[in-house]
Amino acid sequence: MSIHSRNADWPSPAGRGRMMRMIGEACGIFGIFGHEDAARLTALALCALQHRGQESAGIAVRQGERIHFTGVMGLVSDLIRECSEEWPQGDAAIGHVRYSTTGESDLCNCQPLLRRMPWGKEVAVAHNGNLLNHAPLRESLAAEGASFETTTDTELILLLLARKGEPRIVQNLLATLPMLEGAYSLLFLTPREIVALRDPRGFRPLLLGRLGTSFVVSSESCAFDLIGARCEREIEPGEGVRIDRSGIESFRLDSPCSPTPCAFEWIYLARPDGTVFGENVYRVRKRLGAAVARLHPVEADCVVPVPDTAIPAALGYAEVSGLPVEFALARTPYIGRTFIAPSQRHRALGVRMKLNVITEAVAGKRIVVVDDSIVRGTTARQVVAMLREGGAREIHLRITSPPIRYPCYYGVDILDRRELLAAGRSVRSLERLLGVDSLGYLDSPMLLQRVGRGARDLCLACFWEKPPGSL
Repeated sequence: MSIHSRNADWPSPAGRGRMMRMIGEACGIFGIFGHEDAARLTALALCALQHRGQESAGIAVRQGERIHFTGVMGLVSDLIRECSEEWPQGDAAIGHVRYSTTGESDLCNCQPLLRRMPWGKEVAVAHNGNLLNHAPLRESLAAEGASFETTTDTELILLLLARKGEPRIVQNLLATLPMLEGAYSLLFLTPREIVALRDPRGFRPLLLGRLGTSFVVSSESCAFDLIGARCEREIEPGEGVRIDRSGIESFRLDSPCSPTPCAFEWIYLARPDGTVFGENVYRVRKRLGAAVARLHPVEADCVVPVPDTAIPAALGYAEVSGLPVEFALARTPYIGRTFIAPSQRHRALGVRMKLNVITEAVAGKRIVVVDDSIVRGTTARQVVAMLREGGAREIHLRITSPPIRYPCYYGVDILDRRELLAAGRSVRSLERLLGVDSLGYLDSPMLLQRVGRGARDLCLACFWEKPPGSL
């Protein structure tokens, strides 16, 4: 495990190189302002967001006019272990858990990123999303002589702020953010304030809450629950919120875009006990399971969920079909989510390490396996193989999302169409490839109906290819 603490004078480590490919983020962020135990509460809150990234974890804490950073390559538990002997003191902090959508995992990319600005103050940033125009932005900054210390697109935001030279963070952001294209939910920490904001399309969730007299911000409401905070509301798409000692103020980004939040947050990314985009995730997933049962009924003996994300969907499927649920896939609780492991080799090993079949629950039975999605097919293929080995007589796979046939450029780890199992394949060919007796997907109209949104009101680009705003 690699560990590092730094302030804004932390030098760029020799030998790390400078990859030309940028790294996009699809992560979890948390912030708190006005609490004497800010660092500890931030680290605890990140535990509730661990499912959003397991490559690195970090916190930045305001200490007077300085900002102190501690980060680890590993889990939040590693971060807590590193800080436990002496927690950084300060009454404001932001934190981040990360996985990279491309490129290598490296400590230099651990967030929050921290930089001393030309006006002499430090600014830290935590980012959940992915910038589509990172390449031209990087080229432009490099041509101006910018010095890069990381390979992540998040650093570009700090460099653009530095280029503007405006010490008032809100005014600087209003001038800088129109240059960004893509998805970004951001938290900034300065010696004076925390600023939280979402991109105008609201691809990634961001919530505002209270803990006593303190303000808190999080990617998901489950982080509030863990520390005893109360969720107040969503930070709206295109809205920024500035929090300082005098209170809270809201400002708007000037954009003609309409909100198109990512449907995959409900399908897979978010925790079932959380609320994102105004909807409880558990209830949405249960409705999707019920919908796929009506769309693709089949004679079977039981329903088997692929843990953990698909459990609510399997319960919904079982209610409609009248079939009993068998928790026939035992999960090892210490293995991270395989979809967001950094490489295909790690994903393949992770499935076998994470899941094991309870033979007595499936032997000789016709089973309906319910899962949330098929991306690369790593989990689906290995689960089907294990269930066959366990003696299942028939396996009918039901997926509570449409086929993922196109890349995502907005912060989910689906960047290369050649990796997508459903790309260019029919359902029948997928049945043969997966080794199942039947395969049924939820279609896009039913998905939209079950979440109560129109086709223009969600990002469905990974299903339809059409980017938001093109419909």
